Amino acid sequence: MSERQLYQYNNRFELEIGGYFPELTLAYHTYGELSPDKSNVIWVCHALTANADPEEWWPGMVGEGCYFDPKKYFIVCANMLGSCYGSTGPLSINSETEKPYYLTFPEVTIRDMVRAYDLLRKHLGIRKINTVIGGSCGGHQALEMVLLQPDLIENLIVCVSSATESAWSKAVHTTQRMAMEADATWGEEDENAAVKGMKAARGIGLLTYRTIDAYIQTQSDENDEKLDNFKASSYIKYQGEKLAKRFNAYSYWYLSKALDTHNVARGRSSIEKVLNSIKPRTLIISIDSDMLIPVSEQNILAKNIPGAKHEIIHSDFGHDGFLIEFDKLSRELDKFFKRKEVLNMPRK
Repeated sequence: MSERQLYQYNNRFELEIGGYFPELTLAYHTYGELSPDKSNVIWVCHALTANADPEEWWPGMVGEGCYFDPKKYFIVCANMLGSCYGSTGPLSINSETEKPYYLTFPEVTIRDMVRAYDLLRKHLGIRKINTVIGGSCGGHQALEMVLLQPDLIENLIVCVSSATESAWSKAVHTTQRMAMEADATWGEEDENAAVKGMKAARGIGLLTYRTIDAYIQTQSDENDEKLDNFKASSYIKYQGEKLAKRFNAYSYWYLSKALDTHNVARGRSSIEKVLNSIKPRTLIISIDSDMLIPVSEQNILAKNIPGAKHEIIHSDFGHDGFLIEFDKLSRELDKFFKRKEVLNMPRK
């Protein structure tokens, strides 16, 4: 078990889009201990609504007896800016107004998140990261980490991610934000504002996280005479309620905006040239049934990152497969690391 810790940066933090934080807080977890030569750091980047505790949301991959075992590695995971799990976000107090930000929260980008992580890295005295790994939004962050500090990271593992957010993903996120904005309580300075809208937004997201076949297989009704209260309807509503109990609508809105900013080429060069500059040994993992960030997006990464290995995992769980297919992920990681024996990874 790991206790949540808070890193406080007490200086002005300028943001890429404009605006700033007078200071910022990052919530983070660490597991295990740094080796004497400080070569055993694993940095985990979390996805959209997760937190800084991967033992909780990635239990098959991080934890004692799992692939990334704290008995062998020093594992770090920080909560992204804009979230509601301890890092500076819309519910945080703005020290200049002494009130919560709510909709005065300045928009952040994936790069802002990664620059904040770099402050934490320096605070922790980490000078080398053996492996940075992330899935979905976490994969976006992992890519930006290696572009920010090209000589710092030895191994890059990107799951179900992309070089830039696609028009399809942006359309999905915009529709989710429209659902929240349509809530009559949107804009109220209350942490419970737009909860109904967020439930609807979550339902929209869930249509892209899984597959058509998965819904048909798991949410079809056995009773052909049913006229209402369908199993699929109950499932979507349940998932919306589940998120509403643990997350905040303003954070959800701002984080979806941050996702839309993801583009490794912005202000640099072409996507191909930027990816070609990536130095760490790289493993790209796809889920063959992913509707949200399909295999074609990872093909672009694999084609342009020098020496990148690309593995496609079969799963019926779509985009969410990277959070579920622990055994298959572990096998691909095993193959990747054994190619050069970079880590003596434990088997699950």
